Amino acid sequence: MDSQTESQTMEVDIACVGFGPAVAGFLNTLTKAMVDDQGQPTLASKVMPGAPLQVLCYERADDIGFGVSGVVTRGRSIKEAFPELNIEEIPMACPVSEEKVLYLMDPIGASKRSPVLKGVDKLLNAGKGILPVWDHAFQLPYIPPFLSKEPGMVLSIGQFNQWIGSQLMASGLVQIWPGMPVSQPLFEGDKVVGVKLVDQGVEKDGTPGPGYLPGMNIRAGLTVVGDGPFGPVGQKLNEHFGFPEDHHQREWAAGMKVVVELPPSCKLQPGTVLHTFGFPEPEIFGFLYVLPNRIASLGIFVPSWLDSPVRTSYRYLQHWMMHPAIWTHLEGGTLLSWGAKSLQESGKRGEPFLAGDGYARIGEGSGSTNVLTGSGVDEAWATGTQLAEGVIELIKAGKPFTRANLEETYVKRRRQSWVEKEGEIAKKARDGFQRGVVLGLIGMGLTGMTRGHLNIPAAIKRPYERVPTLEDYCRGRIPAEEREKIKQEAKAKGVPAYQGIMDRLGWPQIPFDGKLLVSQQDVLLVGGKVQAAAGFADHVKFLSPELCENCHPQLCAEMCSAQAIEPGEGGGIPRFDREKCVHCGACMWNCIRRRENDSERTNIDFSAGSGGLHSAEN
Repeated sequence: MDSQTESQTMEVDIACVGFGPAVAGFLNTLTKAMVDDQGQPTLASKVMPGAPLQVLCYERADDIGFGVSGVVTRGRSIKEAFPELNIEEIPMACPVSEEKVLYLMDPIGASKRSPVLKGVDKLLNAGKGILPVWDHAFQLPYIPPFLSKEPGMVLSIGQFNQWIGSQLMASGLVQIWPGMPVSQPLFEGDKVVGVKLVDQGVEKDGTPGPGYLPGMNIRAGLTVVGDGPFGPVGQKLNEHFGFPEDHHQREWAAGMKVVVELPPSCKLQPGTVLHTFGFPEPEIFGFLYVLPNRIASLGIFVPSWLDSPVRTSYRYLQHWMMHPAIWTHLEGGTLLSWGAKSLQESGKRGEPFLAGDGYARIGEGSGSTNVLTGSGVDEAWATGTQLAEGVIELIKAGKPFTRANLEETYVKRRRQSWVEKEGEIAKKARDGFQRGVVLGLIGMGLTGMTRGHLNIPAAIKRPYERVPTLEDYCRGRIPAEEREKIKQEAKAKGVPAYQGIMDRLGWPQIPFDGKLLVSQQDVLLVGGKVQAAAGFADHVKFLSPELCENCHPQLCAEMCSAQAIEPGEGGGIPRFDREKCVHCGACMWNCIRRRENDSERTNIDFSAGSGGLHSAEN
């Protein structure tokens, strides 16, 4: 490679990867300590003498507010960071006003329910008029304290990111660069010395094109990794350092969500929070959060323990929306935006090494999500704040960012915090789901009520180890000859099998109206759009194509949020179209073929890339 194509290098004090609640919390705390009242540096730069710390943050998405994600949070650490905050100062945010938990029964008889759940449904239906049962739903009379989010707030993560991001950039103390994917960390032995941006001007396979420009090397004294559960830098660190003993990331869920303008007839007030479970499949949880101005964020979580070879988050979302208990609030509304994201559901058990020479990890990718309370935003913000406090302490003491120093300042703070204590309580809360929905729910109740002392024990399987064959899944429900016919027709057409299987199992066709219920293809146009800039390599790769041959159903395509992955015709290698990909990451953990020489990872490599969802409203 000649000198014109060598990677350029830039020196900074701190490089951050990913702009979400964790990095926002880090930067918010750090910048408040960087200069005094006269604007003079109190935390001096080593790369630019006389100036404050040089801090850069790189975000893959084209804008820091493009994510479609409503959230309900107690907001303890966020409120602590802004003690004078009026929640309504944050766009599309408001206090929690009402919270309900609904058990949704199956009004159409198509879901795969155990005999126990069928019995529960019969008892509840028999108790109509006495029990709070209506519209095929049972409202739990009591919300356990560990699940309740009151007093808390509902907000849009996209709007929250824009709100805090604008304040950070207005300070002039930090640069946030959206549309700048980071490909990997820079190593010197076991020391992280910065990050490398993705190459540009390359073909889809990564080979240099006419306008080839190698990714810049950003050398930093400290690399702050907050790129989520499947970010490329976090993945490379996991690959390089492994995990602490007995830690692993085997539990996942795909969050499929929409933003809806509620109809004028809807009586739900801003701040209303609905949690659901039991439908469309017993394993699927749902949520509806009412924001100001008749806007609602709603969706479902499809977990890795849903034992189905044809699971689809998008069609299941629409069946959930049409459940009578939900549809009564939505009918006549308008879909504004749509999106998807994978969530790391291992919580504390998925915690990697939090710090090393030259780097520290915060947020969801660091295992901060609480799998008992179902919360992660406030926890992520708290870990960012804790790291910032540790960094400030080290800089003032003139100490380098070594593993020992970061463990003494950041990790020690985290271990002594509520994030750690509550995460430890929740560590085994969801183990019971490995043995079924009923035991999973009992296990969560036991864990919550006993503060972690009791749970339903189970071995945690890797996602690909628990997916049944199509034959086993359909046995007793669809005759073998019909099942085989559906399979072969889908295989020949190169389309997912779930449509034919769900039709045959009794799931009704979705009555598309072009307004609220739209096809999976049209939602890209109605509820957002995907743009993948030219000159970047494809970020989804099938590492050993021979493993994809005759893999059917190809679960990577069945689960794909935007139909960016389509089954290979005749059972061949799946087709990937990055112009549709919303970077949800579901393909990575839904692949049922393990990676050669790595039992914890699959045959799909999900790396840094361009594009993603541009939301009409977030």
